[in-house]
Amino acid sequence: MEIKLNLARGHEPSAEPDMRQRYVRAERLLAANAAKLTSDLVIDPNWIGESDRFWYRWKSLTGVEFVLVDPATGERSQAFDHSRLAAALSQATGTPCAAARLPFDEIEFLDEGGSIVFEIDHDGKGERWSIDLESYSCTRIGESPKGARDVLRSPDDQWEAFTRDHNIWARSVASGEERAITTDGTEKNDYGEHLLSPLTTGGIDHPPPPFIKWSPDSGKLLFCRVDQREAPQFHLVQSVPKDGGIRPVLHSFAYPLPGDEVLPLAYLHCADLTSGAVTALDTDPIEVQYHGPPVYGDGLCWSADSETIYFLRQGRGYFRIDLSIIDAETGVARIAISEESGTGIDPSVWRGTSNVRAFADGSRVIWYSQRDGWGHLYLYDAENGSLIRQLTAGDYEVSNVERIDQTAGWVYFTAMGREANRDPYYGHLYRVSLEGGEPELLTPEDADHTIAFSPAGGCFIDNYSTVDQAPVILLRAADGSTIRELERADISALEATGWRKPERFKTKARDGGTDVYGVLFRPSDLDPEAQYPVIDYIYGGPQAIQAPAAFADAARQRDKNFWEAQSLAELGFLVVMIDGLGMPGRSKAQHDHSYRNLPDNGLPDHIAAMRQLADRYDYLDISRVGIFGHSAGGYASCRAMFAYPDFFKVAVSSAGNHDHRLDKATWVERYMGLPVGEHYVFSANQNHAENLKGKLLLIHGDMDENVHVASTMVVVDELIKANKDFDLLIMPNQPHSCTAHPYFVRRRWDYFVQHLLGVDPPAGYQIQ
Repeated sequence: MEIKLNLARGHEPSAEPDMRQRYVRAERLLAANAAKLTSDLVIDPNWIGESDRFWYRWKSLTGVEFVLVDPATGERSQAFDHSRLAAALSQATGTPCAAARLPFDEIEFLDEGGSIVFEIDHDGKGERWSIDLESYSCTRIGESPKGARDVLRSPDDQWEAFTRDHNIWARSVASGEERAITTDGTEKNDYGEHLLSPLTTGGIDHPPPPFIKWSPDSGKLLFCRVDQREAPQFHLVQSVPKDGGIRPVLHSFAYPLPGDEVLPLAYLHCADLTSGAVTALDTDPIEVQYHGPPVYGDGLCWSADSETIYFLRQGRGYFRIDLSIIDAETGVARIAISEESGTGIDPSVWRGTSNVRAFADGSRVIWYSQRDGWGHLYLYDAENGSLIRQLTAGDYEVSNVERIDQTAGWVYFTAMGREANRDPYYGHLYRVSLEGGEPELLTPEDADHTIAFSPAGGCFIDNYSTVDQAPVILLRAADGSTIRELERADISALEATGWRKPERFKTKARDGGTDVYGVLFRPSDLDPEAQYPVIDYIYGGPQAIQAPAAFADAARQRDKNFWEAQSLAELGFLVVMIDGLGMPGRSKAQHDHSYRNLPDNGLPDHIAAMRQLADRYDYLDISRVGIFGHSAGGYASCRAMFAYPDFFKVAVSSAGNHDHRLDKATWVERYMGLPVGEHYVFSANQNHAENLKGKLLLIHGDMDENVHVASTMVVVDELIKANKDFDLLIMPNQPHSCTAHPYFVRRRWDYFVQHLLGVDPPAGYQIQ
């Protein structure tokens, strides 16, 4: 089959492989397959106790090894003799295993490092084994623990907390004795549970562990009672029940919408394990705005001495944030620090883990704020709530507080944009004195750095890379000096396939002045004399950066996006990922461009960037532009077709939150604000469906727990009323995270190949 490309300067392209071979090449660069062509790209350190020592598992191109590191000496060695262990385990189990392919991923050191414990699958069941690292004698300990997902072990390993019949229970590990911590829990007014998603009742996902937080001394339990009896319900119809039944199953669940007056309410409680006393904490109930835990991230945590509870609360509309300090014994609470903002407020750049940190002795608090126009750190007195000093300042953004060394008087943090003449999305590690002064750069390499500190704080792991430079992983002392290089990622097998490295680029935004950054992915066999359609891979959610600054974006655990873009490019496209106005990581003013303005999605900046790229590279054909995205990206890609129908010609829009009045309050209220007004009406995609000109494929899973399938159906309804041609794929039993499903991937590929490249896709191609 001939592949026809629009050509520049009358040039005839070299002979193209048929489309099926392009699909094979694209499949080879999907995330799971690309991982087979590289070594590991990150280290997941397993710290031994509270020390600086750690072990990690490293996959090279030839096998896997377990590595033990002692930062005090700089020694890096195998954690054990892999060959002796493989031989001993093979003999003990009767099942051969290879030294480079040991049948376990995790180990636990016992007997001061004299032995290790691991779990394997043997004879169809999970088993725990130990091996003496001197004699290499293997001992079967027993079966793998059951129900670990349902219980929470205390820090001293003496107790397990769990829920039963809507109440919280504790069980002695030694004796098995059980005791009820609460007794009056009832259905939909229970203790320790989450707001369950329909994936649990639908048999698609396991239930989460209880929402219970052990105190560091193992003497107390912190938990919520969640009352959802009056909360409005959402409903999903499971047309193909997982239990094999014929009748569709209705799943109803609490799902607060923006502006709802009645929400599930969570009441904080603390139980003393010794006395059995349960204390209701003196705080207003938490309005739970989404299924899952009542408080996300580290918004609810213990002090080191187990006497104080810290509670970081964001109010409705995210206009205010409070830090409450609570006496664990009496339940008495006081608001220590508060801040308000007219355009929404976050405790960090990245929603989830906050940058608010209380000192170990409770005397002071590190506070994060964008009050001066950039995200910076402030030091507060925890007792009276007074500001002591601003610790960081300038035209750059603090990303994460990594560690507080109260003894030495340092705060360690990552930040973006502080180094002149560097990519402002590169993260670097700094430390600043609690007494004030200029921050000290600890990771000088011109690259994006991801940091993991040891519990003792004497060292940290530094993983640095760029989009076209594979990761280098260093072990550094707390002052930034290099102890040793741990690993250097091996991408030689990937390069041997002819893979073409992506390009990080800079263009101007719609205003002609603001710098906008992105990444351009090209096919491996790029012909610079031909012309290629362009596909914009968009997200558009103002809480996330889309374009990677690091290799495969693996250190930020978003590598799937990177490889989705690269695999699509292999089909004969140029794929771009762009961060326009309204995205995080830059100034508050730039971020606030998205506030009450989600329909913008930065799309004018995307269009401006693609036009500038077309001026640089003749092979960009911006008369053929497609776009795709998922979730907020599904909204953005559909909006692009309705708002700019003469620029965007083809879109694949999946799980889009097309009407923000139908979407989760926790996310929408932050960026669209309250009350729910006319700007919500304008933002709804279905109200602009009559503008569609190009080809649009809408995809949604019928068990989407995050963005209800109704969000797509309201768009379908208006497209039908407007007599528009479009395509629709509803995937049974698929949750929100459905984009890795082989059928989903293949249909997205087919749609762009057929309608943007103008070529028939290979019939029935099966992605493995």
